[in-house]
Amino acid sequence: MKKLDLVKETLDDFEQRVRERKPFDSQWQMNMNFYMGNQYCELGFGGFVRDIDRQYFWQEREVFNHIAPLIDIRLSKLSKIKPRFQILPSSNDDNDIYTAKVGKKILDSVSSRLNLTAKINQATKWSEICGTSFYKISWNSNLGQVVALEDDGKKVHTGDVEISVCSPFEIYPDSSTHENLSDCQSIIHARAYTVEQIKQMFGVDVKGKDVNVYSLDGTSAALGGLGYNGLSTKLIETTRQNSAIVLEKYVKPNAEFPNGRLIIIAGDTLVFDGDMPYINDAEGKREFPFVRQICNEEVGNFWGVSMITRLIPIQRAYNAVKNRKHEYLNRLTMGVLAVEDGSVDIDNLEEEGLAPGKILVYRQGATAPEFLGGESLPADFEKEEERLLDEFSVLSGSNIGTLENIRTTMSGVAIELLMDENESRLIFTTDSIKSAIKTIAKQILRLYKQFATFPRLVNIMGDDGAMEILYFTGSDISSDDVQFDTDNESTETLSQRRNMIFTLLDKGLLCDDEGKISASMKNKIMQNLGFGIWDTAVDVNDLHIKNADKENLKLVDGKEVAVKSIDEHSLHLNQHIGYMLRVVYGQDKVDKKAEEAFLKHIEAHKQALAKEEK
Repeated sequence: MKKLDLVKETLDDFEQRVRERKPFDSQWQMNMNFYMGNQYCELGFGGFVRDIDRQYFWQEREVFNHIAPLIDIRLSKLSKIKPRFQILPSSNDDNDIYTAKVGKKILDSVSSRLNLTAKINQATKWSEICGTSFYKISWNSNLGQVVALEDDGKKVHTGDVEISVCSPFEIYPDSSTHENLSDCQSIIHARAYTVEQIKQMFGVDVKGKDVNVYSLDGTSAALGGLGYNGLSTKLIETTRQNSAIVLEKYVKPNAEFPNGRLIIIAGDTLVFDGDMPYINDAEGKREFPFVRQICNEEVGNFWGVSMITRLIPIQRAYNAVKNRKHEYLNRLTMGVLAVEDGSVDIDNLEEEGLAPGKILVYRQGATAPEFLGGESLPADFEKEEERLLDEFSVLSGSNIGTLENIRTTMSGVAIELLMDENESRLIFTTDSIKSAIKTIAKQILRLYKQFATFPRLVNIMGDDGAMEILYFTGSDISSDDVQFDTDNESTETLSQRRNMIFTLLDKGLLCDDEGKISASMKNKIMQNLGFGIWDTAVDVNDLHIKNADKENLKLVDGKEVAVKSIDEHSLHLNQHIGYMLRVVYGQDKVDKKAEEAFLKHIEAHKQALAKEEK
């Protein structure tokens, strides 16, 4: 297919997906507006969000935003999910157990370097507001350590994993009827960039134009009430100048494209057409570099459902009740004056009202102005307001906040049951977040296995509190069976975790066979108690293993390393032999110099060990 035909076909496909996704875009805009406080808007003709104008000058138009605090409560609970990984070895072999530990340290390093917790919280906020969010896991060849310089002085890097959070506005599936990302045959990722950014990214010059994007604006339909106005932030569609849209179309592997297909178009220029670059699926297959996270699932729909969508009708009704209540109070306090036609100066009365001490002059013989009688505030206002507040709590699953006025009438067991019910409402959302984190971790390990072709260095905090330097290659990753340390971090509080640890200590379950607590266990206990790492004492065996790992890096380069009298020879032998089997003999062509250095050093350890055993 010619390049121009491919560009036209891709752009037409993109336009079709834009039209299909338009109803969802409109709902996401509504959700964002209601969350930010612009709650006098509606979906107009064509699915566009428009403001609702004030009908009368005296109309109360205040916003009583209950959606934002309810979503903030959910976000604070969901933020307890921390990416603490464990990797199950592929077998009981010592080498597989070692590589599983290496994989865990790699994930810990990447999590710290990329601040993965912050990205998870960012994606969770998108999924809570719009219903769906995405992570993009890619390999950036411009990151990592500098390993060489090209002839033009350009630095060559080792490359490294990069994770970015994508809003649902950027992702276009081939059909919104798919229930999972794996069901899609193709995905388009669209994002606007300036022409300068496109030049740096792809080295091509494209023609810039005005591109429609979403941004925040501090003005909206007039809020407030009689005698005062207010403003709220709202989401509006604006234009970004001198920019272009970059489309990345990922096609899943099929009979025509066994390795999948990636088409990148900047503006109307084709910049790449080839295989999908990442072997990021199980069994060495290629998959989309995206991970989906949703708030609540809707049957037969690719897009998740936000809690805000369900709360919008309740919020509108609540605003209406509160504002009608205030209008009623305005009439009671300000009064409604009945005046005979022509008896008083109407203009003066409208402008100044009935100020205290005002002398009201009316025509002789006319009926004196009088206030119309008003009733007291009906009890229905209060009852409806309470019912709507209860509906907020029931629909959002955050009814624990309503316990403040009934704690004295409920037993501790009843409150605990209500709290458990409250947390159970979040199970589906927490499962989606955990599933997304696990998939992210698996893709990270698979990218390193694909691209880390020579030794790489990472710094990581060890179990004993000391800083470790880890060298690894892609061959050191043999398992990507990622699991969490615990499954209840989303529901347990710090006090609950502390009580559990103290109970385990009393039962002696955290001690070794000799009834002692190891240095690494002490640090884990202190971290889970919320005190960080206090004890920096290290195990001598750990130091021997680390020293042996450093010697491996010298031996693999063919350098001679002397055996020291203080070495724990059995530990050194395990580390040297394991590294030799993985690295030296794991290559298609054995490095004779490295092999000779290892064999000589291993033989020296064996002789020293034999002398000690005599």
